[in-house]
Amino acid sequence: MTTADEAYASPCTHSREPSLISFEVMPPRNPSAAPKFWGTLDELLTTRPDFISVTYGAGGRDRSTARTVVAELHHNAPVQPIAHLTCVGNSTTDVLATVSDYLDSGVRTFLALRGDPPADDPDWTPQRGGVGSAIELIHLIRTVEKRRCDHHPGEALRAALKPLTIAVAAFAAGNPAAGTTPEQEAERLLLKQAAGADFAITQLFWKPETYLRFVDRARRLGVTIPIVPGILPPTDVARLGRVTDLSGIEVPGTILDAIRDADTPEARHALGVDIGSRLARDVLEGGAPGIHLFTFNTARPSIDILTRLGRGPVLDPAPLRADLGDALA
Repeated sequence: MTTADEAYASPCTHSREPSLISFEVMPPRNPSAAPKFWGTLDELLTTRPDFISVTYGAGGRDRSTARTVVAELHHNAPVQPIAHLTCVGNSTTDVLATVSDYLDSGVRTFLALRGDPPADDPDWTPQRGGVGSAIELIHLIRTVEKRRCDHHPGEALRAALKPLTIAVAAFAAGNPAAGTTPEQEAERLLLKQAAGADFAITQLFWKPETYLRFVDRARRLGVTIPIVPGILPPTDVARLGRVTDLSGIEVPGTILDAIRDADTPEARHALGVDIGSRLARDVLEGGAPGIHLFTFNTARPSIDILTRLGRGPVLDPAPLRADLGDALA
């Protein structure tokens, strides 16, 4: 049987509490999944995360439910929600309306993404007059904010008290879907920073040096914004396959073999948590500002990793209550 040490060799022998922790969740796609989804959020909130990002789904198909989830977090949870915005599946009019809607509700933090093409349109290109890149999306969000501040003194005051924050994606290993190298992605991150990005979250990676080299490369180019490493707990082989299909980033064979060779679900979970926590420790020791965990709406792997890092649950659950029926209709 392949061991976790063989799957992911690490010289790190002690943990460091991350200065920032955050999660990504995906809105449920049908009402029957809503109770489990809110229960997962309740569990994640016990770790007192700094923010939770809420995905939009490929092609922007979950936008209505995402707004409901972001609004619930904003109004009723002790956490900063980040609203995903994508170019794919949205016209310029859609983006303007969505940004205004979020700002009206008090949401001040966005993640600007090109987005995954819909499964039935893998060769998606922006419609004429549409938004074609994350850089264009950043400009559009900033434009909406400026116009609101210019036309209403209350908005200008709100912006002074709580500035608009825009996060972007970074591809530490390069972006296979775009055919770019890590060097090209560092250059693109510099352009995103110039457009108005405040911090970046990386797509997943499997070796700490992938992240650390990317950050070093970006810093040498002039990128100064924080770059938060995105980490996926590798506890489920099927999920790893889906992520590879979506991102094009291959999972090392040693990790796949280790998880496949585990005899029971609990053994697979333990291996995945061990691999994920070692990766997290190494990037934190290398200077990462925190870690962002892709949960796939499953709380336990992420919480167990944080517990290994000395940042386990510190709060009692305070259940969120929200009806997703209308949003999912």
